[in-house]
Amino acid sequence: MQSNINSVYRLILAICISTRGQTSGRSKVTMAAESRGGRQLVLGLLLCVLGPVVSHAGKILLVPVDGSHWLSMLGTIQQLQQRGHEIVVLAPDASMYIREGAFYTLKTYPVPFQKEDVKESFVSLGHNVFENDSFLQRVIKTYKKIKKDSAMLLSGCSHLLHNKELMAFLAESSFDVMLTDPFLPCGPIVAQHLSLPTVFFLHALPCSLEFEATQCPKPFSYVPAPLSANSDHMTFLQRVKNMLIGLTQNFLCNIVYSPYATLASEFLQRDVTVQDLLSSASIWLFRRDFVKDYPRPIMPNMVFLGGINCLLKNPLSQEFEAYINASGEHGVVIFSLGSMVSEIPEKKAMEIADALGKIPQTVLWRYTGTRPSNLANNTILVKWLPQNDLLGHPKTRAFITHSGSHGIYEGICNGVPMVMMPLFGDQMDNAKRMETKGAGITLNVLEMTSEDLENALKAVINDKSYKENIMRLSSLHKDRPVEPLDLAVFWVEFVMRHKGAPHLRPAAHDLTWYQYHSLDVIGFLLAIVLTVAFIAFKCCAYGYRKCFGKKGRVKKAHKSKTH
Repeated sequence: MQSNINSVYRLILAICISTRGQTSGRSKVTMAAESRGGRQLVLGLLLCVLGPVVSHAGKILLVPVDGSHWLSMLGTIQQLQQRGHEIVVLAPDASMYIREGAFYTLKTYPVPFQKEDVKESFVSLGHNVFENDSFLQRVIKTYKKIKKDSAMLLSGCSHLLHNKELMAFLAESSFDVMLTDPFLPCGPIVAQHLSLPTVFFLHALPCSLEFEATQCPKPFSYVPAPLSANSDHMTFLQRVKNMLIGLTQNFLCNIVYSPYATLASEFLQRDVTVQDLLSSASIWLFRRDFVKDYPRPIMPNMVFLGGINCLLKNPLSQEFEAYINASGEHGVVIFSLGSMVSEIPEKKAMEIADALGKIPQTVLWRYTGTRPSNLANNTILVKWLPQNDLLGHPKTRAFITHSGSHGIYEGICNGVPMVMMPLFGDQMDNAKRMETKGAGITLNVLEMTSEDLENALKAVINDKSYKENIMRLSSLHKDRPVEPLDLAVFWVEFVMRHKGAPHLRPAAHDLTWYQYHSLDVIGFLLAIVLTVAFIAFKCCAYGYRKCFGKKGRVKKAHKSKTH
């Protein structure tokens, strides 16, 4: 028996040493070898498991973006903390969602706006969606809102960078890596100031800035431009539209991002562009995958983590369990338009309530506005609901969503067909992708009628093709060698261990635009071809004159003599 235990222990010891390859890990396991019997085996196992936590523990500076961007990071930073890393979160004191947490240290800094200003910005975005303005009015309102919100967020970044006491604390803290969302490039500015390797954690950037920042090709022929609502199979006119949108989006992005380049240049005391700030990332962690997105070129430092929050599930409370049990054989429909939509205009809310009352399923509607007067008995209004947990219940039949990236991936993970009401931003593109794959139906929330919503719900619930398609996507999405959360943790620790990932950075970053497109080479080769062609032409012309020019003159002279 003792010999068997020793044999098992030696095997574990060999595995620990071969897989970890750490000096500290070897010393711990060697110390364990001095013990005997079962105690030896248990201690060896514990050290094998705990060894890397101790040996790799480091300090992580996290600069998040408020709202759903922050919520999507929580699972990753909790996992990093459980592995022994110390995490410091840097956030403005007016944040809505970023609060003290058990698995990180929160450092706040004063900003020239209040939490109410941030809340008003979120709420107004949801309200503006339901205003039936003309196209020109929407463009003007969007421009003004972007400009106003950008100025507010920029002022917060400026106050952070000029907070000498806080910046001195960060410089003295000896962080190993920065984890940040580049949607607002304040984090990259701080990272460059502190000379920290950076890991970006995001879904996407406006105007396809992630393509430019990573030097990733984006052919307009089959890569849809953001907000174009195109698929990857486009007609000629759609490709024209795609190119025009792609080429003109920089105008909007300049409103938001060019002031950060000015601020960074002033703070870092050197000329800096937005692309310089974004291209400094060692690893890009994208909360996307190609089950939802269309296939496209990628770069070596891009890692895809679509559905990273889907596995974070909890048991349902007694309240929601009771709602589901009372639904009978028909099941439930989950309805949420996100946290930004607190209220819907009365007429539209009544149209929605009328449609929900015409299906046999129980509807759990997350809604904090005024209760519609025609709300049916099968519809239950709640101020909050555990969306992912409810979608994972086998009695959930459909999901009415605004097509935010979180909701879309939760629908895919749990295999629930969707009725999509995109409101703004990338939600239009998310809905288009799911509709193209046959996993749901898209409705225009402003133009839809009660009958449209009723028919869409009955279609995704009763037409088996929608369920089959979403289950196929769910199966593809889950069939992967490493879970997204583990992958995110691995790459953060990888950058910490190796002080970055320069071997994944393409040389394209060091080329000028004309070198990248080989315009200088094309010009050089064209010059050679033209020179050779010119010389050949001159040689031929000279030879022609030598060979045929003299004969022509002789013939003319002969003719003149005969006359």
